[in-house]
Amino acid sequence: MVTFLRTFVVSFSFLMQLTGKEWRQILEEYRQTHPEVTVLDPPYAIQHLHNRQSMLQCVADMNLSNSYGKVDVPRQLVIERDASSIPDVVLKAGLTLPLVAKPLVADGSAKSHELSLAYDQYSLKKLEPPLVLQEFVNHGGVLFKVYIVGEAIKVVRRFSLPDVTKQDLSTSAGVFRFPRVSCAAASADDADLDPCVAELPPRPLLERLAKELRRQLGLRLFNLDIIREHGTRDQFYVIDINYFPGYGKMPEYEHIFTDFLLSLTQSRYKKKSC
Repeated sequence: MVTFLRTFVVSFSFLMQLTGKEWRQILEEYRQTHPEVTVLDPPYAIQHLHNRQSMLQCVADMNLSNSYGKVDVPRQLVIERDASSIPDVVLKAGLTLPLVAKPLVADGSAKSHELSLAYDQYSLKKLEPPLVLQEFVNHGGVLFKVYIVGEAIKVVRRFSLPDVTKQDLSTSAGVFRFPRVSCAAASADDADLDPCVAELPPRPLLERLAKELRRQLGLRLFNLDIIREHGTRDQFYVIDINYFPGYGKMPEYEHIFTDFLLSLTQSRYKKKSC
């Protein structure tokens, strides 16, 4: 079963890298002609996460805040063209430096995971649109990858970009590029971290967030990159949402995926018997 599951995960992950209207049409036609096949997540819903302009909108609209904490998204700005105009656009929007620049298209390719950190207004002209600019939020150099597989939630710590101090801003300039930060970073689960930085987001808060996202996105297989604002205990930001991420890095993924697939099968049989 484990060998089959690994093959399934690799194959499904590969298929999800394929994009385009024709490919989605093929899948939809296959689904209609083979009603016995269970569709894990519809292609049209997956497409929603391929654009960073719309990716985080559902989190922003959610305005999630309860006794366990508040979940928001960093202020961001979409730049579709004309790099020379970026400094003026950023100034008018009132965004605060440094800014994280990410490709607008998040299609699972290595390039789509690259990011840059711009320290000054002049360096913004060196960026390559189309892209999304996010205000950088100090978070103690640690992010939380929240894996969602159906109803199951698994959280791991990953090292991230270090905090930027006022001195850093006054002495640094230019654009610093980082390939696949959260993916390439080592696990921070066993590191000797400040307890305030290492503390995982409250489980009830994550369960509420995951439930709302499953409903709004119409998806069951995705993960969130979440950070806690440094110096706070309950202010969290979702900075990215990825469809069908590298589940092989998720602890106990074999058991979690097995339970997920079994639950789908059992649910299908129950519907047939009713």
